[in-house]
Amino acid sequence: MPDSGYPWPIETTRLDNGLRVVVSEDRTAPAVAVNLWYDVGSRHEPAGQTGFAHLFEHLMFEGSVNVAKTEHMKLVQGAGGSLNATTNPDRTNYFETVPAEHLELALWLEADRMGGLVPALTQETLDNQRDVVKNERRQRYENVPYGDAWLRLLPMLYPPGHPYHHATIGSMADLNAADLGTFQEFHRTYYAPNNAVLTVVGDARADEVFALADRYFGAIPARADIPAAPDGHTVAAAGTPVHEVVTGDVPAPRVYLAHRTHPFGSGGYDVVTVLATVLGSGRGSRLYQRLADGERIAQPDLVGAYGVDLAHAPAPLIATATARPGVTAGRLADGLAEVVDELATVPVTGTELDRARALLTTAWWRQTSTVDGRADLLSRYTIQFGDPTRVGERLPAWLAVTAEQIAGTAAEVLAPQDRAILTYQPEEEAR
Repeated sequence: MPDSGYPWPIETTRLDNGLRVVVSEDRTAPAVAVNLWYDVGSRHEPAGQTGFAHLFEHLMFEGSVNVAKTEHMKLVQGAGGSLNATTNPDRTNYFETVPAEHLELALWLEADRMGGLVPALTQETLDNQRDVVKNERRQRYENVPYGDAWLRLLPMLYPPGHPYHHATIGSMADLNAADLGTFQEFHRTYYAPNNAVLTVVGDARADEVFALADRYFGAIPARADIPAAPDGHTVAAAGTPVHEVVTGDVPAPRVYLAHRTHPFGSGGYDVVTVLATVLGSGRGSRLYQRLADGERIAQPDLVGAYGVDLAHAPAPLIATATARPGVTAGRLADGLAEVVDELATVPVTGTELDRARALLTTAWWRQTSTVDGRADLLSRYTIQFGDPTRVGERLPAWLAVTAEQIAGTAAEVLAPQDRAILTYQPEEEAR
């Protein structure tokens, strides 16, 4: 397959109420992916309302004006489809993949909960799903080893008041404090057609999708005063490393090194993506070769590096390793920092660069090989960059990154004096 990034057709329109509609026809199989992105995530949440965007991800499955509680899921699955939703700092997305003959059903369901959730939202539903989210926080973040690392790293990287300072799961206090009216107003504010993108990929013509979108979404009124998210692009350099040590019930020491880099979608972040692949993706990476296979201070399956694709601030690059038995947290942290620091001074070889390009190419075509993967990408590029056709830029940009760019970017954004270091150590090691 060619490295053009996105070799399928893309057609777009905008309804009178502001809903952007993107269609990419693909007749390979009789299936369609319906993907709806709302431009609301945790970065939009004002003080005292953390966790609202994620809670709405749950509430949107709890019934709307014409769809009873749990019926949305039953109807999609009963039609042979699959569905889900996710929330991150930048957006909330809802998506279904269904046989092509059920496209109209999927669009009607999404339109009904965009325009008809608030009248159906009850205190009982809110209380139930609030408890579900609180349990999710306990199970995923608070009661598992290292589970709260992301909750701790974000405030180390972004100061109070920054839109990325808090995680999407939100705080227990904010979730407990909000009343039904506050949640209803949150939906009215952000779940509007002019704050969303509807993408359909698969066995459907663009004119057909445009007509159906207008039929089901066209009467939903636009919201005139959607508040802009706070600007997070400028973050002052710390000038000194930020450390946090957590002593608790963990099986082995673990260290995270984190840096702010460049926003997702920028040329700088393309370099960071390749850099992270060289540094920490798989057994051929520098971290694995040095810490797991060479010095044997890190557990082989628990060492790596990755970027977090945040689009509206300097996005994080995180390197992490978990110690082998007998290795202290201090020794592990020193080894991890040494490998990260060498990216600026030890040139990336042609073999390392070829390997990174191959891994990223494989990952890209794996995502775009499915209609749902493509639909999510097109929604993303429409919301975040205003143009779905820019999706075709990403893979060529990765493949064009040079060893010299990696060294320069490493020197620029991975400086030790602007590093967040999060260390977990077992209780017995702290004694």
